Amino acid sequence: MIRKATYKVRVTRREALHVHDEFGHSLQLVELEGEPLRYEVGVAGEFVSRRSVNFHDRVGGSGPMQGYTVTDFQYGSVYSRFEGYRDGESKLTTGTWKVYRGTGKLANLKGEGKFEVKAGEVPGEFILEMEGDYEL
Repeated sequence: MIRKATYKVRVTRREALHVHDEFGHSLQLVELEGEPLRYEVGVAGEFVSRRSVNFHDRVGGSGPMQGYTVTDFQYGSVYSRFEGYRDGESKLTTGTWKVYRGTGKLANLKGEGKFEVKAGEVPGEFILEMEGDYEL
């Protein structure tokens, strides 16, 4: 089953360390929390919360990123791993995600897909658009 969702996510914590091997190279650990702007209620019920922890390796605002997300619903949770790339010029991050665990009504969930993240209306806010194929 193909599903799409859009979330507004906000940075709740960010730590950055400069590598000092070339100008603008930093490693960042970022925590975000989010809420749906558009999603379809499924077998797990209503949305409860979404939290992700991301690791970025950037030079001049561009570079790879990876992380983990847990999304909680009324009757279960989804744990996903993702990886992508942020383009410093367009400020657009694109990548792929894959479910590695589910609980409750989502215990047997399998799923994977792609995502795109763009800047929101205020600093530290982003719009996450996801699309993927799920199977229970």
